[in-house]
Amino acid sequence: MLDDALKSEIQDAYRRVVDTLELTPRYGQRMMIAEIARTLGNIESDSEGKRTSDTHVCVLEAGTGTGKTLAYLIAALPIAKARGKRLIISTATVALQEQVLNQDLPSLASHSGIPFRYALAKGRGRYVCVARLDQALEGTEPNPTLSLFEQSLQTQSSDFTVIASDMAQAYGQGEWEGDRDNWPESIDDAHWRRLTVDHRQCTGRRCGHFGACAFFRSRRELENADVIVANHDLVLADLALGGGAILPDPADCIFVFDEGHHLPEKALSHFAHRFAVHGCLRWLKTLRSSLTDLHQALAIQPTVSRLLVSLPELIHNLEPALGDVFSMGHQLAERPNGLADEEATHQSRFEKGQVPDALREQAQQLLVMFASLSRCLESISDILRESLDPDKQTGLDREQAETWLPLVALLHGRALEAHALWQVFSEQDIANEAPSARWITLSRVAGEPEVEFSASPVSAAHTLAKHLWGRCHGAVVTSATLTALGRFERLQERAGLANRYRYQALPSPFDYANAVLRVPKEATDPGDRDAHERAIVTFVSQLADKEAALVLFSSRAQLRAVDKALPASMKERVLAQDALPKRELIERHRAAVDRGEGSIIFGLASFAEGIDLPGDYLTHVVITRLPFAVPDDPVGATLAEWIESQGGNAFMRISVPDASIKLVQACGRLIRKESDRGTITLLDKRVITRRYGQALLDALPPFRREISR
Repeated sequence: MLDDALKSEIQDAYRRVVDTLELTPRYGQRMMIAEIARTLGNIESDSEGKRTSDTHVCVLEAGTGTGKTLAYLIAALPIAKARGKRLIISTATVALQEQVLNQDLPSLASHSGIPFRYALAKGRGRYVCVARLDQALEGTEPNPTLSLFEQSLQTQSSDFTVIASDMAQAYGQGEWEGDRDNWPESIDDAHWRRLTVDHRQCTGRRCGHFGACAFFRSRRELENADVIVANHDLVLADLALGGGAILPDPADCIFVFDEGHHLPEKALSHFAHRFAVHGCLRWLKTLRSSLTDLHQALAIQPTVSRLLVSLPELIHNLEPALGDVFSMGHQLAERPNGLADEEATHQSRFEKGQVPDALREQAQQLLVMFASLSRCLESISDILRESLDPDKQTGLDREQAETWLPLVALLHGRALEAHALWQVFSEQDIANEAPSARWITLSRVAGEPEVEFSASPVSAAHTLAKHLWGRCHGAVVTSATLTALGRFERLQERAGLANRYRYQALPSPFDYANAVLRVPKEATDPGDRDAHERAIVTFVSQLADKEAALVLFSSRAQLRAVDKALPASMKERVLAQDALPKRELIERHRAAVDRGEGSIIFGLASFAEGIDLPGDYLTHVVITRLPFAVPDDPVGATLAEWIESQGGNAFMRISVPDASIKLVQACGRLIRKESDRGTITLLDKRVITRRYGQALLDALPPFRREISR
């Protein structure tokens, strides 16, 4: 139970921060602190600190202006410290991560009276590998440790040499911590790949440069931190590695997922698999051509020698099998009539995720072959890793092992990725359970035809329920938009959140009566594309000269068409996302408003979330159509098919709730602080003519309504 001492610590810290920074206490913020403290403080544990209760997660929708960050930090940090747990703050965007790290945590440390340490967590690939940097300086690059896929294409460039030299000097003098994001200049991806490693290539404590390693230095900082700032991708990557590989073990952590509505979609992308046939054939060909060098360097070790002898036959069997699956993939994903091979990428999805028997048989053969290749490369990799340990005698010297391990480990990773894809293609989905989406993509890479096989679960709910919610000590999920149509069911379904967890939508501090929601007589049904386009042009042309407006489009084509059709006098005021980088567009818009001029932003979906234009910078949001997602992605289409096959209504179960969330987000661009006011105009008549329209309106904040029926 949450004892009186902890309650007092939380209350005193909140009072100090509010008084010192002269903040206005907010009812929703106090409710959020209380709910988090109640949930996390009442988690039951055994004598070893392992959680024994199942009501350890709270899900809190808190709109803009609630002060979410202060609330969850003030409530969760004292409890995490008292329980001996680490507090992981995970965000979906870099902007929020930087705000938490550079503003919120320093402010809390200065004013709350709570002593704590904090650090930023990043993946291994964001840090320079000192061993690779050393090789680059010695001129031994390119060498066998370089990715086979790049080795045949790259030569030692003067640009790379200069960058490597500058980095080595800065790192050696302590002027740079080895973090790519903190290097003062942009770094070409191809150059950076030559200076970093993944978890399979890294030799860890066995590396001769371990003491100077940038990644492990950052890990040591994490070990001393009470609060670790991460992002959703890093948390999911850590879970995919079993948990505790990058971040502390989930059982020793309390997680706060800010911008939590992004977590399910991020999880889906982490558990998807892809396999490009010709891409694989290329690295197999290079591996085969490198076998002589591998033998000369490593065959002195008997087990490695035996494994290397088996590789030619494995490659020999794989190459024709891959040729066969390339042909079948090309045949199954045949381009529509009139679309030439040289033209746009073509995607072909298998209905309900079910692949033909012939392809499944090929997948089963490839599964066995890649399993054999994976085992062989893993065994070689293990021996090379052991050879780096001075206490183990393998028959290989350290230098040879250190030279070849990164390459073998990289190939092992590629073989595992291939095995994972073909495993999904070889499986039969279980009846009455959601299937995997499976599809084929035809494209051209460097002028050559490519066939890519892809697979993805249609829901990450089971994985998140088992590996995240089931393992963590406690968790808070929060965002301004977690409910759909006023309920949490859609998020529960997508994120695997159990009914027994605590859910609450907190009251907003804003007076939404300061804004008007209008559905004007000009609103039309987007089903008539030309009429809808004309209606948008007419409406935008009538916007006041000094209006600060954001017009949100659902398609780039319509944005361009409306922009083109506007009178010349209007075009001077329009800033189109299609023509300018996002940051520059926002800066120009703010500058125009500061000059007392009108400015109209034409934006796509990304402008409906995360854009902050308070006060006079935005007084009118125009939503051209209801934000229904186009059901053309393979994962969404497969899920919809499955729901329909189970007797459900995919449109009402998926499309309408998801549109509700997006509509709330779009409307949320207008009111960013208590004094904001203005107008939201919806130019889609379906909101008053279709049966789902009223449900979408009811889920919006209580704006004043002006609806022309």
